[in-house]
Amino acid sequence: MPPLSVGWQFLTSPLGRVSVHRSYQRTFSGTINFRIPNSSRSIQGIRLRDYQEECIQSVLNSLKHGHKRLGISLATGAGKTVIFTQLIDRIEPNSKESNQTLILAHRRELVEQAARHCTAAYPDKTVEIEMGNMRASGAADITIASIQSLISGDRIDKFDPRRFKLILVDEAHHIVAPGYLSTLEHFGLDKKKDDSPLLVGVSATFSRFDGLRLGAAIDEIVYHKDYVDMIGDKWLSDVIFTTVESTADISRVKSGSNGDFQPGELSKVVNTKQINEVTVRSWLAKAPGRKSTLVFCVDLAHVAGLTQAFKQHGVDARFVTGNTPKLERSALVDAFRRGEFPVLLNCGVFTEGTDIPNIDCVILARPTRSRNLLVQMIGRGMRLHPDKTNCHIIDMVSTLAAGIVTTPTLFGLDPSELVEEATVKDMRSLKDAVPDSNGNDSKETPGSANVGNVTFVDYDSVFDLISDTSGERHIRSISQHAWVQVGPNKYVLSGPHGTYIRLEKDDAAEEDMASWIASEIRALPKGVSKSPYAAPRRLLTAATFSDAVHGADKYASEKYPHLLISRRQRWRSGPPTDGQLQFLNRLRGEKDKVQATDITKGKAADMITKLRHGARGQFSKFEAHRRQKDRQNLAREQEKAMQLQERVAVGPLST
Repeated sequence: MPPLSVGWQFLTSPLGRVSVHRSYQRTFSGTINFRIPNSSRSIQGIRLRDYQEECIQSVLNSLKHGHKRLGISLATGAGKTVIFTQLIDRIEPNSKESNQTLILAHRRELVEQAARHCTAAYPDKTVEIEMGNMRASGAADITIASIQSLISGDRIDKFDPRRFKLILVDEAHHIVAPGYLSTLEHFGLDKKKDDSPLLVGVSATFSRFDGLRLGAAIDEIVYHKDYVDMIGDKWLSDVIFTTVESTADISRVKSGSNGDFQPGELSKVVNTKQINEVTVRSWLAKAPGRKSTLVFCVDLAHVAGLTQAFKQHGVDARFVTGNTPKLERSALVDAFRRGEFPVLLNCGVFTEGTDIPNIDCVILARPTRSRNLLVQMIGRGMRLHPDKTNCHIIDMVSTLAAGIVTTPTLFGLDPSELVEEATVKDMRSLKDAVPDSNGNDSKETPGSANVGNVTFVDYDSVFDLISDTSGERHIRSISQHAWVQVGPNKYVLSGPHGTYIRLEKDDAAEEDMASWIASEIRALPKGVSKSPYAAPRRLLTAATFSDAVHGADKYASEKYPHLLISRRQRWRSGPPTDGQLQFLNRLRGEKDKVQATDITKGKAADMITKLRHGARGQFSKFEAHRRQKDRQNLAREQEKAMQLQERVAVGPLST
């Protein structure tokens, strides 16, 4: 292959390696080796996936309809560089002189990656780089430029807009940043123009969390391929998810200007010895066979603290940050690719433009409110690799009242849904098993850590709670006695002198074993003991609720006066006593007193029984749940409002 006209030479060897040498300056010494997949050596040798051809056709069709500023939304690992290189040959020039292509990126890794692919795909075209000390001529067939270098000084002036047919932007969710906008203006793409080059921006997270509208640079999204669909179609690695409650309380961590948590404050909360220990132990328990784990941290302090925690457990963990020198970073990443050590930690380095296919585990040690960031982090482990069957995502979730985004939210689930080694199929099943209007799960779901059905009933006051007789309907359809429900799966039958029988479910009982217990709690005379009751005396155990009720009824009929325990006694339908009314009205309040005509004596007795056996505590739990629910609903509404800015759909973008 002939050398490049200016700048760098890409020399292809039979082994598929490309060496890049400085051609005219001595500021660089040595050789950088780029590995080129055999399948990418020529544009003719590439066999496009169905969706890749579909994507290219959507661009060409939109171009035919006069659109010039297009966006492509593709999941990480979808092969955007393949689409880039294909588009270069498929786009017809506006004129004889407009046959050049410019590829823009904001990271060194992305620039180098695009250079590798373009050189391999087009051996007969000149390919140049504009980045740092590397300066392009402005006349090459294909130029790959770092946006920071391009807008520095007068470097952009050598690129004549009339000579370009195509501008490609990698990680295009950054395209409304000032540097990109000024570059687009230089090429006549700040607004719609018939004679401007075609602009195509590609991103895995084609949205802005900070509220800046992409419509200022891109007119419409012409293609969207979600990563969940690509996993189902086997174009990306299978993924299993585990969420872990880290106990870090981020409810008071403030948001930064971009809407996500402020890194400094977030780090103080999650970078503790206890939280780091939980993270490492979770990895040891859930991912013992994983060979290449990538860990996302908040900041430098968090990286240092969590790395130390791994090492204290004998794990060879190393880290990369934005401050790591480039040569050292490259050496560490290459060693990680070769599997020389199992855990690589980073903060903000590998969220974009990183191709390490062997990653088989990702730990999300930093909470986020951004769906984009979450997808970017998870995407690092989704590439296919012959040495892995799937990638395990371990999400260290924290307090959920602050609008946090977790892996379950990507599937439309509540962020507090805890899952253990759930596949994508399991997560979809979880979504299908949404609670009904009473809060009951519609069906059992694989992968869910939540077991059993729970019904929440809201009460405005303790009085409303003790007035509710719905809990007694079942037991009173079985028994003639005045049983009162005093809690979930807990009932009381009052006897003489304060003694009572308690019937409750044994949640610790094993399957097929007795699960209901009836006990008698005897009241003690005053002064005999600090406690008003003796220790519970077990009367019986039973496998079913009905058996337990019948057994307890038999004992009560033999030991307690029928007049007292039967709910069909005439006294129960009489008016309440003054003492009962005074007791209940202390709850109801002066402005809304219970009158003798509002309630019967038996009803008043049942309500007092509920109060004596924990109704206040039960109501406090309901209140706490309701407050938590209100906070979560508020956070969810805030999250929805923010994520409206993060939704990707094919069609026009608003400015």
